[in-house]
Amino acid sequence: MSTPVFANYIAGEWIDSGKYIENRNPANTEEIVGLHPRGDAAEMARAIEAASSAYAGWASMPGPARGAILYKTAEILEHELDQLGAEMTREEGKTLPEAKGEVKRAINIFRYYAGEGSRAGGILTPSERDRVHTFAIRKPLGVVGLITPWNFPIAIPAWKLAPALICGNTVVLKPASVSPLSSWRIVEALHMAGVPKGVVNFITGSGGELGRAMVDAKPVKAISFTGSNDVGNWIHTEASKRRIRIQLEMGGKNPTIVLADADFNSAIENTVNAAFFSTGQKCTATSRVIVEDAIYDKFLSALIERTKKLKVGNGLEAGIDIGPCVDQGQMDTVLKYIDIGRQEAGEPRCGGHPLSDGAFAKGYFVEPTIFAGVTEDMRIAQEEIFGPVLAVMRAKDFEDAMRIANA
Repeated sequence: MSTPVFANYIAGEWIDSGKYIENRNPANTEEIVGLHPRGDAAEMARAIEAASSAYAGWASMPGPARGAILYKTAEILEHELDQLGAEMTREEGKTLPEAKGEVKRAINIFRYYAGEGSRAGGILTPSERDRVHTFAIRKPLGVVGLITPWNFPIAIPAWKLAPALICGNTVVLKPASVSPLSSWRIVEALHMAGVPKGVVNFITGSGGELGRAMVDAKPVKAISFTGSNDVGNWIHTEASKRRIRIQLEMGGKNPTIVLADADFNSAIENTVNAAFFSTGQKCTATSRVIVEDAIYDKFLSALIERTKKLKVGNGLEAGIDIGPCVDQGQMDTVLKYIDIGRQEAGEPRCGGHPLSDGAFAKGYFVEPTIFAGVTEDMRIAQEEIFGPVLAVMRAKDFEDAMRIANA
């Protein structure tokens, strides 16, 4: 079967540059899910120009009419739910139930914001003077640049695209090169739904080159970014020079606190789900669990027992709980931090190894890993790992747990 080739989308046209990025299945690296263009700064400039030219017409379109296009987009995505879920699993690695759940979330986002087209008017407030009316009218900003990550490749583009579009902005979307197909499908659906030319533009390619071109472009009035701290800090510095709107969603080191009076079994299930599902590859994943001393040993034992029952493998297969890391670089990062954890806290209480035999031979698989006796000064308690690695920490009581969480 031939490898699918996808195009960038500029001014309502599909543009093939002839230079490609391989989108490989992280569970089976011999499979190329698709080839996506390696766009450059010149293409980004054309996309921004197209968005700028389309802005006046889109902004003047009545909100309910814009909403009708978003409703139609949601219908198209819903019709292709099974395909979109399978494609996401193949390009990003998360399990099929998680992928289909994310597609449903994107559909709901488009439906929700489609309805805002009939509601997002202005604000009328009482005046302190007779014959004086006080009101505010919401107006769109203009061209909005959207930079989205690989770990939620359809939900995050949806929650950036839909509100920007319903409010009358035009957009240029730059997805992560590791998993561009899911967001490409949104743009395809918008195209099929009849979005006017230039209102939505889509470019894949080097994050450094395209990001710089986007941030520096004068027509761009706002940037919304989800990704790493380093890149987000760079965008904040550079975009601030032009005084444009900036929205950043970056890393996390999230704690779950378990106290002695918790529902024990629910606490175990919630912790395992939060730490390991999506392979821990999300900024909202639990990477620290802080347990009250009175139940620490009991909780740790049950947590290890439950984690050992998790099944790692290709997310398209039934019964799989944890898929692969998204690529070699991310797996290397996870394994680096597991080695750091060994130096800091000793051998993991479970997991701690890559999986490379048999069915795992062609993918980026790592065992779900638990470190115990982790203290606040350790790097695995402070730095984002973005993988299936959990640090278990001991607290004397509620106040101590909150102090550790906020450290």
